[in-house]
Amino acid sequence: MRIVISGTGRGIGKAIAERFLASGDTVFGFDTRESAIEHQNYRHFVFDIVRDEPSEPIEPDILINNAGTLEEKDALAVNLEGNIRFTELFKDGANLRSVLFIASASARNGAEFPYYVASKAGIVGYMKNLALALSKRGITVNSISPGGVITESNAHILESESLYAAVLNETLLNKWAEPEEVAELAYYLTKVNRSITGEDILIDNGEMLKSNFVW
Repeated sequence: MRIVISGTGRGIGKAIAERFLASGDTVFGFDTRESAIEHQNYRHFVFDIVRDEPSEPIEPDILINNAGTLEEKDALAVNLEGNIRFTELFKDGANLRSVLFIASASARNGAEFPYYVASKAGIVGYMKNLALALSKRGITVNSISPGGVITESNAHILESESLYAAVLNETLLNKWAEPEEVAELAYYLTKVNRSITGEDILIDNGEMLKSNFVW
């Protein structure tokens, strides 16, 4: 299959690309960074989802929107408008069978900076809208909302013993997810699944459920 993935330069996007490559798929990666993957079935495009146009026509079987930013000033433009724009470039392809968005647990609990939270919540809303629109073509559309993930973007927490202990204490399983775990779920939802659509899947080690009952 032909897989288009945004944000393959590092972290979750890179792990997702490598999962599909391991299964023999052809991956087209888009990122503002240079390629971080060397593989015969991987093609990389230095690309800004906010403003760039593809240099050649690509009709994917699977489209995965992972690109994003933690910068508040750019959150709505990149995480929401950019991902919608990138999706619009490919959603009418004749071979498309599945679309996936990487949102955030923050879209549910509001526990980050306001524009970031709003951008991720907006993506979940757009995902549901797209699921309705593409259902007549049999295309599944879903999102994954990760909690804490061990990636470079969280280095300031991972490198601080006190901060890392604090965030782990907010989860039931006392751990964060590895990017490969998110990648495996992304693979299932897009390539294996044919019956789940319009759903936001949480992968947060029980952080959303964490509570203390006092009697």
